[in-house]
Amino acid sequence: MIMERQPISRAGYDKIREEIRVLEEEVMPLIAEKIAEARAEGDLKENTEYHGQRETQGMTQRKIDVLKQKLGNCFIADKSDMPKGVVNFGSIVTIKDLSDDMEERYELVGPGEEDYSTEPMKILTSSPIAQALVGKKVGDSGEVEIPTGTLKMEIVAIED
Repeated sequence: MIMERQPISRAGYDKIREEIRVLEEEVMPLIAEKIAEARAEGDLKENTEYHGQRETQGMTQRKIDVLKQKLGNCFIADKSDMPKGVVNFGSIVTIKDLSDDMEERYELVGPGEEDYSTEPMKILTSSPIAQALVGKKVGDSGEVEIPTGTLKMEIVAIED
């Protein structure tokens, strides 16, 4: 499956780069030290500290790899360069759920910037809801499959 490159803000990119730096330059050397200490204790077959640290090392390396892959699938986008009046990266969109007239606000963000506890809720541009909104204007409607069924929505407002 070929993944389309996703937009990310400079701040989001820098946040992920810093997380990678901390893992590579601070966490991994500390784990290596603990492995060396555990190895010095002798018999590795029954050395739970050694095996635990090796497992932690593997999981940390996997996290580094995932973060690097995430950045590799992104490009830095400037919200001010995006077209105005249509939903795209960086837009804050107010939608009305046509089944109950409830309104929700979403901000379309890049990887590492998503936060589902904020108002507006920060959702990935690659999420199903965001994909159903991208390119639409105020007054447009659409629908998207969500875990609870089909969300039928209308765009009420777009903040660029």
